[in-house]
Amino acid sequence: MPNSIVVLAPEGRDAEVIRLVLDDAGMASRVCADLAELCAVLDQDATAVLLTEEALASGVVGLLEVLEAQPPWSDMPIILLTSQGSRKGHRSRWELFSSLGNVTILDRPLPADILKSAARAAERSRRRQYRTRSHLRQIEEAAAKLEVRVEEQSRDLETEMTQRQRVEEALRQAQKMEAVGQLTGGVAHDFNNLLQAILGNLDMLQDGLTGRDDMVRHVRSAIQAGERAATLTRRLLAFARRQPLTPRSLNLNALVGGMQELVQRSVGETIQVEAVLAGGLWRTWADANQVENALLNLAINARDAMPDGGRLTIETGNGHLDDAYVAAEIGLRPGQYVVLCVTDTGIGMPPDVLARAFEPFFTTKPIGQGTGLGLSQLYGFARQSGGHVAIYSEEGQGTTVKLYLPRHHGSAPEEAVAAIPEPRRADDGETILVVEDEGLVRMLLVQSLEDRGYRVIEAPDPQTAIKILGTDAKLDLLATDVGLPGMNGRQLAEIARRSRPELAVLFLTGYAHNAALGDEALEPNTQLLSKPFAVRALLAKVRAMLDSRADG
Repeated sequence: MPNSIVVLAPEGRDAEVIRLVLDDAGMASRVCADLAELCAVLDQDATAVLLTEEALASGVVGLLEVLEAQPPWSDMPIILLTSQGSRKGHRSRWELFSSLGNVTILDRPLPADILKSAARAAERSRRRQYRTRSHLRQIEEAAAKLEVRVEEQSRDLETEMTQRQRVEEALRQAQKMEAVGQLTGGVAHDFNNLLQAILGNLDMLQDGLTGRDDMVRHVRSAIQAGERAATLTRRLLAFARRQPLTPRSLNLNALVGGMQELVQRSVGETIQVEAVLAGGLWRTWADANQVENALLNLAINARDAMPDGGRLTIETGNGHLDDAYVAAEIGLRPGQYVVLCVTDTGIGMPPDVLARAFEPFFTTKPIGQGTGLGLSQLYGFARQSGGHVAIYSEEGQGTTVKLYLPRHHGSAPEEAVAAIPEPRRADDGETILVVEDEGLVRMLLVQSLEDRGYRVIEAPDPQTAIKILGTDAKLDLLATDVGLPGMNGRQLAEIARRSRPELAVLFLTGYAHNAALGDEALEPNTQLLSKPFAVRALLAKVRAMLDSRADG
């Protein structure tokens, strides 16, 4: 706030008289000896400048510079006392006075009250300027705060827009992968039906060629070709998240340790394989065979990316995916995951290739050297297992693939896979109702079961099967395809058990359990067999179900 009036009156007792008048008015003052001192002490805290015309005799350049340097809110009040009786150079005098700006000119001699009144007016004017300064500072502070908030909200908006773009891109990618998955899953399902008929008949043909080694050799070659085709359909089903899985409690450290030698042989001596196994690793719930296949496929991809050799690192670890991460991954849940990480020092991938890495049939390898199903199979397996797969790559630096599998809190022992026993023949009168809309597959099922001694009733559609179920025909087991036209196999089984609650049901499907039947668990005395299956597997499954019912 203003604190004093700066006074410059160099002649006689003018300065002392002015000071006394101001003191009498209750106003502080500071008397200067010359214009240079006035300019030196004049600052924003001065109330006003009071000077006599004689003080300007040596020039006003310095004073004008000080006044010009005032901040925008300041307009220093100046009270100028003219020389007594001076009228020379009238025009030039007034031009000089007006150049001072906010100036009040008082002619001498003048009463003390006039000087006091002018001083008080100058003080009021200066106080208003200080209030303006205060308001301007408040406005500046508010503007600064607003600018900070605008910047923060702009950053938040930019982050939100970036996140939204990521989510939209992830949604588009998920929709594209889902559409391709539905297409490939449908194609694989149809191929499985055809392969079931081909492999099943070849299997039966091989059993009937005893002593014909030359013919058996040709049949075995055909079976091998069919099994390779079945492997491709399994890969397609894996991408479509419809492959049959047998998950169990799994220790990834043990799995990786057991496969390290196989991986080393697969990639060759020019590539150094290093396994970094985490201590205190959680268990996961996954299909061990599919994890092994995933690891082997990643190792082979890494080998192809390092034609001149390099280093392949396989790491395990515990990980956590938070809400922010899973927001951009459709269908992924936050939580604890067990991580399998495979890193190579190969040629890496450019961004356009990286963006399509999980698409089925997409490959950069020459024709005949890759199917383009390896990473797509890994993608489908991860999503079907409730997990996630991420890939990072940079040209010339290498590639890292991370497979996230959900943590399993149990400690169930790993189960050994039992060999399929030779199924015995049917007991007298055991009858099976076969429902299959694919004629070739139905013929194979009927012939296989009849050759083993079962009595078989066949139905090409659910409506025919319902009519048969409505008769008094003796039925021991219902073997039905899941993907029937109109009513599906699960719905048919529900209808069958309303009148025949003890009827055993065997579902036949080209899809995985969850894709064929939803998330529902199988009811008692119900089993599922995935196509394509060996005839022996079918006969063993039927025999086991009928024996189990008899024992119960």
